[in-house]
Amino acid sequence: MIFVTTGLRVMVEVKVEGIVKRYGAVEALKGISLRARSGELVCILGPSGSGKSTLLRIIAGLLMPDEGKVFFDTEDVTYLPPWKRNVGFVFQNIALFPHMTVYDNIAFGLKLRKLPKKEIDRKVKEVLKLVRLEGYEKRRPSQLSGGEAQRVAIARALVIDPKVLLFDEPLGHLDAKLRDELKFEIRRIQRETKKTAIYVTHDQAEAFAIADYIYILNRGVIEQGGTPIELYANPQSPFIADFVGSSNFLEGVVREVDKHSYLVSVDIGPLEIKVRGSADLLPNNSVVVAIRPEDIEITQSPSEVEELRRKYLNVIEGSIQRKIFVGPYLRLEVDIGYRESLKVDVYGERRFKFINLPIGTRVFIAFSRAAVFKK
Repeated sequence: MIFVTTGLRVMVEVKVEGIVKRYGAVEALKGISLRARSGELVCILGPSGSGKSTLLRIIAGLLMPDEGKVFFDTEDVTYLPPWKRNVGFVFQNIALFPHMTVYDNIAFGLKLRKLPKKEIDRKVKEVLKLVRLEGYEKRRPSQLSGGEAQRVAIARALVIDPKVLLFDEPLGHLDAKLRDELKFEIRRIQRETKKTAIYVTHDQAEAFAIADYIYILNRGVIEQGGTPIELYANPQSPFIADFVGSSNFLEGVVREVDKHSYLVSVDIGPLEIKVRGSADLLPNNSVVVAIRPEDIEITQSPSEVEELRRKYLNVIEGSIQRKIFVGPYLRLEVDIGYRESLKVDVYGERRFKFINLPIGTRVFIAFSRAAVFKK
């Protein structure tokens, strides 16, 4: 599809440098720097209260920072009002005018710009086609489903041909199935229009499904940035390992480090495990080891233990303490003698075998992949 309305707009890079925002004595943003390259969809991901929406509103010009700068390409827009930045903003609460038709809601910004009626009509029809709402022109917001209303809000943001698209938790009010459908629609629209987009969400699955690059914000600080694969495979802190996906955490003390392979032996209570570490780990360091539930192999059969020992760094005996059937996978909680049980996820046909095992069944778990962090 060729989207004529946005076809001539040069793609813009957004840069944020050292942004600080204070509310009285509270520092909501603490020197934030990030970049959204031209044509990228960048997600700002974090828990509630981390400063995500505050940062987005500063980029939009709806809030002024106490320190730092915002650039669109090389232009310093830090103190430009929103209408001079030409950004399209999609809010969580949608904020459609209830007394206006779909057509008039979308055309509102164009009418403020005093565009000719024929041009307004052309642009509105183009954007309705893009968001797949042709034929909805005369409907009122009260006649729309939640997903349709959000598409109208996206169309309204796009029709002004913005330099940058900004999304603030746009799917937060929708049910799970509709969120799942609409997030891919947003990604499709962003790709077709080639707009630079910054998307705020607290939902890791949402961010991973659509983002080119993700910044994880926590308590006003960027904890880590990377592609979805980089963040998942190489978390740089226990917070990231837990916030992005799910992890088991084992606290222990480094016993020894092989300086050639960085193979680290860690005492975890009565157990010793081996993990791949880094050059800065030393004997007697207190550490936290993070192991993802899906990276753990499990068997009930003692005859398979030797094969597991050949394939994995660690094989540990335990017993099933709890079973949770999630649908696509079965989550087991396995007692290995540590103060907390280990979560183990079982996929495929094997989950139906393990769901029938009684609590207390002896099992063997095996793993190699883990992340280790200094305390």
